[in-house]
Amino acid sequence: MPFVPTPLPVVRKMLELAGAGPGDVLYDLGCGDGRIPIVAVKEFGVSRAVCVELRHDLIVEAQRRAREAGVADRIEFREEDMFETYVGDATVVTLYLLTSVNDALAPKLERELSDGARVVSHEFQITSWRPLLLATIYDDGLSHNLYLYVKGYHKR
Repeated sequence: MPFVPTPLPVVRKMLELAGAGPGDVLYDLGCGDGRIPIVAVKEFGVSRAVCVELRHDLIVEAQRRAREAGVADRIEFREEDMFETYVGDATVVTLYLLTSVNDALAPKLERELSDGARVVSHEFQITSWRPLLLATIYDDGLSHNLYLYVKGYHKR
């Protein structure tokens, strides 16, 4: 699967929309190089983050970047399939996955997340859920759509 990184201004806007901060546990499903968990812990004060990625090379890169940022002790790295990862302790979940993958994940998120957990998706919707908020951010002349869902308040 290709890795397409989320630009840092978009990462920050995703975390801002989610209201990420102290006390939160963030899961980034398909975390790539770890930029969302790193920014969440370092800049937003998220208590703990979990970086879930299937590709070994990207997990290694995420670990390296987290060490360099001085936050590796607050990020758990899981080289595993996001469909097999239990996310029930997450208060924030971030996604940059195709709509088809988001839709396949929706039943799992519905089952495992607690009411009030926030899910922020970059560019691709969860079609069976209603976003609480839609934001568009512009970076380097490109627009990026962000969708905020809140478990328990997203039913269509």
